[in-house]
Parts: sequence; structure tokens; C-alpha cells
Amino acid sequence: MLRLLARGIKKLVSISGTLASWVNIILPFVVLTDVLFRYLFNISFPWLFELEWHLFGLIFLLGAAQTYLLNKHVRVDLFYNKWADNRRNTIDLIGVCLLLLPFCIVGFVYSLKFAMNSFEILEGSPDPGGLPFRFLIKACIPIMFLLLFLQGIQNLIQRFQK
Repeated sequence: MLRLLARGIKKLVSISGTLASWVNIILPFVVLTDVLFRYLFNISFPWLFELEWHLFGLIFLLGAAQTYLLNKHVRVDLFYNKWADNRRNTIDLIGVCLLLLPFCIVGFVYSLKFAMNSFEILEGSPDPGGLPFRFLIKACIPIMFLLLFLQGIQNLIQRFQK
């Protein structure tokens, strides 16, 4: 049962990471378009500039859990790489239980309120000509915390099965 849950979480996190990868392919073209319009034609579009930031945010928000899944996250490796596997597993378990999961719960609760407020007013850009659906990008913030939490659970299941 736990193995099936871990596989499901891994699949969900991989899907979000794949979406982030596709956004990563689109972003340079959006930036290039913005730069060409701005410097060649002296035309600026607020929605295009905002789209750059929204896409960058999506890459971070949708890719964070997969980064943790692939063990590519930032870690202080000063001592970690020199330790034995048992010690690393113990440190990882403590880190997930005492730091990651509580942080994700707090982040999810507060960002959910933030996103819900944005949804209630159908928040858009405050700039004239900006993107109208800012509430959609804000909805990705609690999704990121949820995916990161689930990936922490998957990590715990994987560690306990070793």
C-alpha cells in the first residue's frame, strides 16, 4: 500500500516537473520577443513583461518538488558527502520530519488564504495592459507546497523501506 502511494506521488511530482520543463522551453522565446519589440521597434507590452515573470514563477513553483525528488536541491554538503549512508538517512529523516513537512504545512495554510483572496476578487494586474488572471499564478503557490509536502512523504516512505 505504501509502495503504491509512493509511486503515485512520484508520478504526480514527475508530471509537475515535466510541465515546468515545458514552461522552461517557452520562456526564452517570450523573453526574446519582448527584447526584440523593445529594442528594435521601441514598443513595450506590459502583458509580455508580466508573462515572463509568471512563466519564471511557474518554473519554480511546479519544479520545486521534482528537484527534491531527483535529489538536486540545495544542501550544505560540507559534511554530508563524507558521512556514511546510515548517517545520511538519519539526517534526511530528521530534516524531512522537523523542517520540510512543518514548513510545507505552514506555507500551504497561509498561501491558500492568499490564493483564495486573489480568487475571490478575480485579481488581475494593477498595470494597464497587464495580464488579467493573476489569481491563477497565485493558486500555484499552495500547489507547490502541497507537491513538496507529498514529495517529503514519498521520501520518508522510500527511506523507511531501505
